[in-house]
Amino acid sequence: MEHTEKTSRRKFIKTTSAAAIGGTVAMNFALPKSGFGFGKNDTLKVGLIGCGGRGSGAASQAMAADENVVLSAMADIFPDKMEASYSNLKKMFPDKVQVADDHKFMGFDAYQKLIDSDVDVVLLATPPAFRPDHLLYAVNKKKHIFCEKPMAVDIPGLKKVYKAARIAKEQDTSLMSGFCWRYHEAKRKSFGLVHDGAIGDITSIYNTYNTGYLWENARKEPWGNMEYQLRNWLYYNWLSGDHIAEQAIHSLDMMVWAMGNRMPTKAVGTGGRQLRVEEKYGNVYDHFAIVYEWDNGTKGFHFSRQQKETERAYHVEVMGTDGHLLVDCSRRKHIITGKNPWKYRGDPKNMYQVEHDELFAGIRSGQHVNDGEWMANSTLLALWGRMVAYTGQELTLEQVMASEEVLGPQIDQYNWELAWASAPVARPGMTKFQ
Repeated sequence: MEHTEKTSRRKFIKTTSAAAIGGTVAMNFALPKSGFGFGKNDTLKVGLIGCGGRGSGAASQAMAADENVVLSAMADIFPDKMEASYSNLKKMFPDKVQVADDHKFMGFDAYQKLIDSDVDVVLLATPPAFRPDHLLYAVNKKKHIFCEKPMAVDIPGLKKVYKAARIAKEQDTSLMSGFCWRYHEAKRKSFGLVHDGAIGDITSIYNTYNTGYLWENARKEPWGNMEYQLRNWLYYNWLSGDHIAEQAIHSLDMMVWAMGNRMPTKAVGTGGRQLRVEEKYGNVYDHFAIVYEWDNGTKGFHFSRQQKETERAYHVEVMGTDGHLLVDCSRRKHIITGKNPWKYRGDPKNMYQVEHDELFAGIRSGQHVNDGEWMANSTLLALWGRMVAYTGQELTLEQVMASEEVLGPQIDQYNWELAWASAPVARPGMTKFQ
């Protein structure tokens, strides 16, 4: 696989894979042991913020990851979500679920009460709009953190994530992302081979996340506007970031992973609403098509949609000068064709469990995981794609990072009487970049 050019695209990607953006700091994954390490016999107390399906799943994986872990606190804004999660987890882990009634925190400030309690590890699994403030508060309290994706819904929020990532690194506390494919053995091997030159220099990347409709909750009589939107947060971009951020971000993350985490320099694209046009679908799009371009000429082509009765596709294809990588998430295929043919033939472990296995192993050893900068960069890709689709404009990395647009209320403004007026559905060419 020797490549004789003095500066190849592959070598360029490998040597700049941790390049910083703006004021961010490149992450060093060989972190030193610190005073935040825990001994084998120390009980690790876990707190769950956001008791929906993903949060409950993360809590179950955290308890399965280590023999001496207990769930000691939970936080949510909905009592029904809290009790359903608690009941299910208690059945699964009767000895490890040790959440006293005074550690079941309710309300918009419940995250503060939980983080201020005696927990060691915090699982952040609320809708994405809350993530930046929850993350920054937890980091400042020196907690170890598992943080679901996406990490923000707008650039001002994302800058808080970059700040939290720097603080976590400086103080040497764990910060793990919910980008689960990064912890999937087959994909680690696939992209590792690409980084080692198995397909030569990357020329283009095609990635998709085309799926059907997702869940929705019909309005109930007691609900006010705020509760209705929160119970249907997928369909309001101030809560979810739109589906390119909430769901399709996994494919964008794999695209930039293939590029050694090096960010593109500009993007242009389109999107809109064709089928989900009713008021109950809020102000999000149902399809996106974005082209990202790197400064070495490589292009990444992204397609995503949430439309019922349409062809499904969830895969990444990486084209290189010496071959081609196919990563098909739906069919579990990982294949390289060309000069160095290869096929993954193993049986990978559950990636969600691997995330927590590695998180807790790092906490025990003091070799803490820190996904901070790249998890923020992958979120940036999704927000960037949404911006170019909403406005219809080509936007550079520098332009996007300068955005001052805030989609939702500030964290201290949340209350049940807040009648937040969501922005109208974006109209390319008319919606202005902010």
